[in-house]
Amino acid sequence: MTRIAMMGAAGRMGKAIIRCLLTEQVPGLTLVGAIDHADSPFIGEDAGTVAGASAAGVPIGADWDSISDHPDVVIDFSHPAALAGTAARLTEWGCGWVIGTTGLGAEQQQAIDAAAKKIPVVIAPNMSLGINLLLQLVEDAARALKDRGYDIEIVERHHRRKKDAPSGTALGLGEAAARGVEWALDDVACHGRSGMSEQERPDQQIGFHAIRGGDFVGDHTVIYAAEGESLELSHRATSRDTFAIGALQAAAWLKQRAAGRYSMRDVLGL
Repeated sequence: MTRIAMMGAAGRMGKAIIRCLLTEQVPGLTLVGAIDHADSPFIGEDAGTVAGASAAGVPIGADWDSISDHPDVVIDFSHPAALAGTAARLTEWGCGWVIGTTGLGAEQQQAIDAAAKKIPVVIAPNMSLGINLLLQLVEDAARALKDRGYDIEIVERHHRRKKDAPSGTALGLGEAAARGVEWALDDVACHGRSGMSEQERPDQQIGFHAIRGGDFVGDHTVIYAAEGESLELSHRATSRDTFAIGALQAAAWLKQRAAGRYSMRDVLGL
């Protein structure tokens, strides 16, 4: 059995992952630890019960010392501010790390790169099969349409509680499109528009538009718009379970891997 610890255990994704683990959506995994932030009202409660499943016999703790049995893999859907400390502890333990936390900056990415020299790490903005297929389709389409007069725009919708914008998945789609047309995303990204512009939309631009409201699990659309026609590639998530199962599949895949930084495309064999 692969021993799993969950960071962000009382969050929306943490609860979905624990529930899917306990109901054996991915076989061969066992929960040995659950952590949430110190102010969580669920500290000390059973992680399985909090997740809406049967009792797991694993209380939610506020720090790493609450885990008595070192995990083989930690699944991390917590907060960017916790990432550096997590990297230090997991390299000390020598266990795998599945990262679904979004909103990471350059400093966090550097910490991940340093950890990946010592432990295996899977990092992905989205862990569903559909999105990872979409990433490939977006890159292929951008490459085929390069220099043919198509503008690229990305629209995403998430629930009202999501704090980062654009979503990590939207940025991943932007990176895929930019690779296809051989642009540097940082040079061409445009995050929303307002007011009167003195210039028309430049040819080399990728627009991002984030919608926040209600209980959208996650909708993403990449639009290629030209004079006379447009092409849209979309993905709509209707349940967090699809992301949870992907995270568990990544954890199962990661256990026997050598140190390095991997993506969900590696996990899924894409």
